Amino acid sequence: MTERTAPQSEHRTVLLRGGEVHSPADPFATAMVVEKGHVAWVGSEGAADAFASGVDEVVDLEGALVTPAFTDAHVHTTATGLALTGLDLSGAASLAEAAALVRAYADGRPGDRILIGHGWDAARWPEARAPRRDELDELTGGRPLYLTRIDVHSAVVTTALLDRVPGIRSLAGFRDGEPLTGDAHHAVRAAAYATLSPQQRTEAQRAALRHAASLGIGTLHECGGPDISSEDDFTGLLQLARDEPGPRVVGYWADRDVERARALGALGAAGDLFADGSLGSHTACLHEPYADAGHTGAAHLDADAVASHVVACTEAGLQAGFHAIGDAALTAVLDGVRAAADKLGLARVRAARHRVEHAEMLTPETIAAFAEFGLTASVQPAFDAAWGGETGMYAQRLGAERARTLNPYAALLRAGVPLAFGSDSPVTPLDPWGTVRAAAFHRTPEHRISARAAFTAHTRGGWRAVGRDDAGVLVPGAPADYAVWRTGELVVQAPDDRVARWSTDPRSGTPGLPDLTPGHDLPVCLRTVVSGHTVFGGPNG
Repeated sequence: MTERTAPQSEHRTVLLRGGEVHSPADPFATAMVVEKGHVAWVGSEGAADAFASGVDEVVDLEGALVTPAFTDAHVHTTATGLALTGLDLSGAASLAEAAALVRAYADGRPGDRILIGHGWDAARWPEARAPRRDELDELTGGRPLYLTRIDVHSAVVTTALLDRVPGIRSLAGFRDGEPLTGDAHHAVRAAAYATLSPQQRTEAQRAALRHAASLGIGTLHECGGPDISSEDDFTGLLQLARDEPGPRVVGYWADRDVERARALGALGAAGDLFADGSLGSHTACLHEPYADAGHTGAAHLDADAVASHVVACTEAGLQAGFHAIGDAALTAVLDGVRAAADKLGLARVRAARHRVEHAEMLTPETIAAFAEFGLTASVQPAFDAAWGGETGMYAQRLGAERARTLNPYAALLRAGVPLAFGSDSPVTPLDPWGTVRAAAFHRTPEHRISARAAFTAHTRGGWRAVGRDDAGVLVPGAPADYAVWRTGELVVQAPDDRVARWSTDPRSGTPGLPDLTPGHDLPVCLRTVVSGHTVFGGPNG
């Protein structure tokens, strides 16, 4: 990718040409003009000649692909940055390997007041158990350590960290010798994160934003809240995103205090407002017991609490949203939304575009309710890639029959439910093309969707989830948020014949996408642009 430029100005007019531009305005477009932070024109190479002499910059794409930038609709930015720069156990294949990583990290950080790590997953380990506290005490030399499970809904800690939290042993979720969940987990998380200096926190956020930009992500939906992060963490991130070049950040604050969420600059009192926990930690709330545990998880909100919150948010002009994974938690959320609609009127509730995060254990009835109430399903296809399948963690927790019902993206789309894709990073990594692949090649074939539909959910879907229907697509007038990719041949891909799909005939005029068949290399990002400003890449990629 080469370019010639005029002197730098705040709003430059740029012509990109000689590539492939993914645009519904012209499915055969090879060129695009950006002016004043917006797409001004898309079209053919021949027509681009008319613009070449009147622009500030000409970029020769040299065959590269231009697409809308991705939107990751569910991220924990500071935690992502800490995982990128610190102790990450997500690649550990055994308890012994994880222990070696903990010891090496502790030995290499003698000056840290507290050690923070992430990513252990005992369900994948031959030992099939979490690290014990006495083992961690020995590995760290008795220092404070906070170590989250891959789903971030439970954690193991050292004795020194427990000693920093008065009354921890009386909190819900504390069971001596087992990973901490619920209130006990939230308390140790608050204690651990309180030791981070503002500089450490900002550097972690910068690392996460830089990484996102390098992957073609133009927008992140930050899911904060009093049980997840501090107010200073949340407002500091929003300010950082305003002050420095990088992906834009849309903030959600998971608090039932609606006015507090507004005061903090949140778009909604939404995101991880917990109706339940996670399947991996046995805290998602189920109608029937877990296959590998004699209980049904934990409920944090009932239908009355959900209804009250939806009413308050709707009347305040803010989005409401809930974290709900288990079928019982989703029933409570939908019963509450129905009660709110009965009070306020269905049209007002639908217009507010409230959200549900994760929404994994859906039934035909709950899918129909999502469509009825205009709820956005903010979902993470990488969860299925990581834990789906006949022998994966979902099957261990639920049994194979129930596990096969999880994450039914095709049924959601058929019902007209808006989808917004995200990663829940650091639960699963920032990986937008991998996310699109995971949805198109879902481990349960009947839940697969076309690559085109998955790509739309990870670009335009995230914008629609924040109430913007004019963005996430490269058409004249749309924000100039785009990414440039080095990739192979473009195809029109529907990986399963049972999926309702558009014509694969080139004459249909359907824009192609990279071949995402497992085993094929994913596209490499050369440049990411947000509102017309380059936030990753530059001359010659």
